[in-house]
Amino acid sequence: MTDTHLSEVRFDDLDIHADVKKGILTTGFEFCTPIQAISLPLALQGKDISGQAQTGTGKTAAFLIACFHHLLTQERKQTTKKNPIRALVLAPTRELAIQIHEDGKPLVEHTGLKMGIAYGGTDYDKQRSQIEAGIDVLIGTPGRIIDYFKQGVFSIDALEVIILDEADRMFDLGFIADIRYLFRRMPDPENRLNMLFSATLSLRVAELAYEHMSEPEIVKIEAETITADRIEEIAYMPSNEEKIPLLLGILRNAGEQKCVVFINTKHMAEKIEAWMLANDFKGAMLTGDVPQKKREKLLNNFKEGLCNILVATDVAARGLHIPDVSFVVNFDLPADAEDYVHRIGRTARAGASGTAISLICETFAMNIVDIEEYIEHSIPVEREISDLLFKDAIKPDLSNLRSNRKPKGGRDSRGPKGGRPTKAKPHSSRSGDKFEKKDQAPAKTKADKPIKPHSDSPEAKDAARLAELERRKQDNSQDSSTSNQVKPASDTVAPANDQASPIVPLRGRRGQEIPAIG
Repeated sequence: MTDTHLSEVRFDDLDIHADVKKGILTTGFEFCTPIQAISLPLALQGKDISGQAQTGTGKTAAFLIACFHHLLTQERKQTTKKNPIRALVLAPTRELAIQIHEDGKPLVEHTGLKMGIAYGGTDYDKQRSQIEAGIDVLIGTPGRIIDYFKQGVFSIDALEVIILDEADRMFDLGFIADIRYLFRRMPDPENRLNMLFSATLSLRVAELAYEHMSEPEIVKIEAETITADRIEEIAYMPSNEEKIPLLLGILRNAGEQKCVVFINTKHMAEKIEAWMLANDFKGAMLTGDVPQKKREKLLNNFKEGLCNILVATDVAARGLHIPDVSFVVNFDLPADAEDYVHRIGRTARAGASGTAISLICETFAMNIVDIEEYIEHSIPVEREISDLLFKDAIKPDLSNLRSNRKPKGGRDSRGPKGGRPTKAKPHSSRSGDKFEKKDQAPAKTKADKPIKPHSDSPEAKDAARLAELERRKQDNSQDSSTSNQVKPASDTVAPANDQASPIVPLRGRRGQEIPAIG
């Protein structure tokens, strides 16, 4: 690691609160990075900041130092709401929120300020209890924070500092509506300190800053290239069949050095993990469906060197600061050129150097055009890969991959999106088919079989009443045929014995025919 990534500005030269400076000394920081050297003097004066710099250049420390200084030098705002917080830090991913919280612990140690964290996937009641106990700075992801806010766990009407980290990623993940929801419930922009930092600042992020910030200062740290200066970029062009042997050969040559392998799909991540385990590589897999507790354990194992290979989807591409990552391998080229920058930014952090290797395969080869256009330079291609291939690799059994398993419990019969099961159509062409016995309407009751009047079925009761009316009608017709007297017309409408008969309602169901009477 070198110190050439630092500026000539010392933290001691800046007008930072003494208690915050004690935390800076604890971390061992002495000189500012360029983004810190330019943004901190402005933020310490209370000016809003919209900052852009390469990943791994100290943006997190910049906004945390400015935040803690502001809270210690400004009087707390008064409010009648329950559990008001003074500062809110929003991050797009759980891992980034955890990283910011960890980076803030030494800086806040001597200030007396209390930090809390809120992110989804775990510790719902624990996080809620921590916030209800009273905190000054809340760090977290938009979903869980809005959940607590709507329940009245905390209030933001007296908020003094709002920070957005990786703001462009908020748009990519669909969080921007949630961000605006929170902004509109905060004090006016001129009554709070607003800071927005990201590795890339797009026009939509600039619009967000214009709408919800008070004349922010635009801070951009220009570099020779969009990617980090100390990253050596190289690409290979394997066929799809050669990709895994080539990856294993690269990992074998890397030895015990830390390496992050980025892929586009969970299925491919499982496949690579199986190949690594079969060939005695110490690796772990990090995808979006891994439970939060397991995620944290995997990342800790990787940071501590218990495993030296991390296979990950883009969930790990943003904001994670993992020391001493020597290699980044883009096993699959990303569809978004910005993701390429953030992926390879996991190496060469804080002045270190690293290598970014990209595999330009048959499936994702076209993505390299947009990537090179975005980073404004071509990636050198090594076409000879025969010496790198792991030719004697042991092939694993891929039939037991989770993504290959069929759902249990009859889930295959479910309709789209987990809806109701679709009914199987009876095979009427086969008289002995099991569906006929199950789906056919029940056989009709024989005419000579008496219907029990005390049956609980409404249809049986109606049938019994109809049968009784028919019997009475037949009896009346027989009596009239044997009688010699001619009855008046008024008497033929309804016989005397029928006038006392109860009125029987006609009831039926859809698709069921009701027999006529008389």
